[in-house]
Amino acid sequence: MARAAHRKRRGKRLPLRYLLPALFLVAIMMMLLLRGYVHSEFLADHRVNPPTSNSKVPADVLEGGPVVDTRNGKTASYHVPERTMVLTFDDGPDPVWTPKVLDVLHQHDARGVFFITGTMASRYPALVRRMVDEGHEIGLHTFNHPDLSLQSTSRIDWELAQNQLALVGATGVRTSLFRPPYSSHAHALDNDTWPVTRHLGERGYITVFNDTDTKDWSRPGAEEIIRRAMPEKAGDGAIVLMHDSGGDRSQTVEALETMLPRLKAEGYRFVNVTEALDAPSAHTPVGGFELWKGKAFVGAVSVSGKAMGVLTVLLAVVGSLVLLRFALMLVLSWLHARRVRRPDFRWGDEPVTRPVSVLVPAYNEAKCIVNTVRSLDASDHPIEIIVIDDGSTDGTADIVESLRLPNVRVVRQANAGKPAALNNGIRHARYDIVVMMDGDTVFEPCTVRELVQPFADPEVGAVAGNAKVGNRDKLIGAWQHIEYVMGFNLDRRLYDVLRCMPTIPGAVGAFRREALYRVGGMSEDTLAEDTDITMAMHRDGWRVVYAENARAWTEAPESVQQLWSQRYRWSYGTMQAIWKHRRALVERGPSGRFGRVGLPLVSLFMVVAPLLAPLIDIFLLYGIIFGPTGKTVAAWLGVLAVQAICAAYAFRLDRERMTHLLSLPLQQLLYRQLMYVVLLQSWITALTGGRLRWQKLRRTGAVESAPVTDQSTRERSAAR
Repeated sequence: MARAAHRKRRGKRLPLRYLLPALFLVAIMMMLLLRGYVHSEFLADHRVNPPTSNSKVPADVLEGGPVVDTRNGKTASYHVPERTMVLTFDDGPDPVWTPKVLDVLHQHDARGVFFITGTMASRYPALVRRMVDEGHEIGLHTFNHPDLSLQSTSRIDWELAQNQLALVGATGVRTSLFRPPYSSHAHALDNDTWPVTRHLGERGYITVFNDTDTKDWSRPGAEEIIRRAMPEKAGDGAIVLMHDSGGDRSQTVEALETMLPRLKAEGYRFVNVTEALDAPSAHTPVGGFELWKGKAFVGAVSVSGKAMGVLTVLLAVVGSLVLLRFALMLVLSWLHARRVRRPDFRWGDEPVTRPVSVLVPAYNEAKCIVNTVRSLDASDHPIEIIVIDDGSTDGTADIVESLRLPNVRVVRQANAGKPAALNNGIRHARYDIVVMMDGDTVFEPCTVRELVQPFADPEVGAVAGNAKVGNRDKLIGAWQHIEYVMGFNLDRRLYDVLRCMPTIPGAVGAFRREALYRVGGMSEDTLAEDTDITMAMHRDGWRVVYAENARAWTEAPESVQQLWSQRYRWSYGTMQAIWKHRRALVERGPSGRFGRVGLPLVSLFMVVAPLLAPLIDIFLLYGIIFGPTGKTVAAWLGVLAVQAICAAYAFRLDRERMTHLLSLPLQQLLYRQLMYVVLLQSWITALTGGRLRWQKLRRTGAVESAPVTDQSTRERSAAR
């Protein structure tokens, strides 16, 4: 009992193949959130409090100097000595302007104080390190630049801690200097900002205001910036407020280039705050856990920034690929339909009327096999039907034999898999054209006739039919119906025109038996034997085409678990087939043509682009919550509109009712996400060298007969 309980507990563990895709998507979301965090795309507060009364501010502070120290329960203010200039720069570091400011200061052997924000410091830590290395002093300017007079003490402490964390991670030091955002002179303190200054002192910080404000952010001109930087009385010292970030700071750099040599010639010195006040350095080295925590934060910001940069580029690539694919689908599908629907279009000199063999591999298809066989028996083309029972345990073979249909044969074999069953059926086939279908599929009376007509062209070695979802009455079936009509059949028209059809659907396909023998029959090397055999046909020089009127109605999975299993096998099998036929890329002749045209297209549109497509939805979600919601929704609706146009055109080509497209937006939001995760899981399985077993889907027999459409009725009448 103990062992059984242990096995039961183990059975509840989340499989690695599910866990890894989930962790991958979570990691992307976390990186996106971190990037938004350090770019102030959320949690930022841009409110500014208007001035109020200063009745509660001590008079000696209002009339004192720009440096205010409220540590240890005491209040003191300090002036800068005569002919001493403390140049302070707010809001940086900036990757463009901070290096230029530092270059000018270094050129004139001047030092200053940089009041950095945590958002900028975490993104450009190398610039903060350069400031410290060149003897400049660092002060905090909060993390997100909010007006602290509007914030709670806990938010103030959080701003300080995060700002300090970025500084420690960038330089390995912490600082005791602080300048509140939106501050100016000490005499501008009021009853809202003074409590903040006292709280900062309680946290061990010295608050640095200014004597002169250049207002360089308004770009008044270099000479005006210099004039505003000078103290009112000649020879006095001053703390000068400038900026090295927040916009175009070219005038600030120009003003420094002129002001520094001019004032040095007049006897001014340019130092940092503690040097001016003859006080100990504001920097304190940090080690241990605090240092590693800071480095980890800055490192994470760097990784997320680079990753998001790459993902942004990939998003642009994906968007371009999606639009390119849609454009190709529309244009080439139109060309295909225009060609095959011409009144004078013929595949060859004479229509194909000779009998063909229809192979039905079946494993435990008791619920479906009667519908399948009876639909074939109603065919208007001469056929023999071979049901290959692959070791069924539900009496499938007995059910077929009980029908006592004269043109139906049952071949029994031990369970060996679908490829082996098909190869066995090929050996038993009497005719040189072999039609293959699934045991859960039903044909229209004209399907076989339409499917084999392309063989009038001797270059055609295989034909792909038009697989359609028969059980579309439920939502998940309706979504698959859209996918089949738009994603599969439009694609097949596209690939037909380009002569690189990647897959003949297992539900409805036909082959020359000669072509099958030449490529070695159905292979068991991959889980996508239909894709594998199709690629082999191309490499052997055969033409593979699409017969739009050869409709087959198949039973699509009706549960998420069944759908997951099916698509996981398809995706993984497709990757296996691409890898198996990779040598076609460097070969000559038909194989090389397919390798250099077909394989890249299949890899790009069926494996790579769908894997990256979730970026569209991740950025959509992020943009709705944190970004420009209107523009984000408009962009997504634009992509949806393009998809809707393609889907509507596909439905029109297939003469399907447009009402099913009402669920298209929901399909894009829900169903498509499942396909992303399935493909990601397939990638992980392939990269980790995992093996995937064949997975039998549970059938319900929901598709009893082929629906009667207006088009099929017209074709049946024409045939009679």
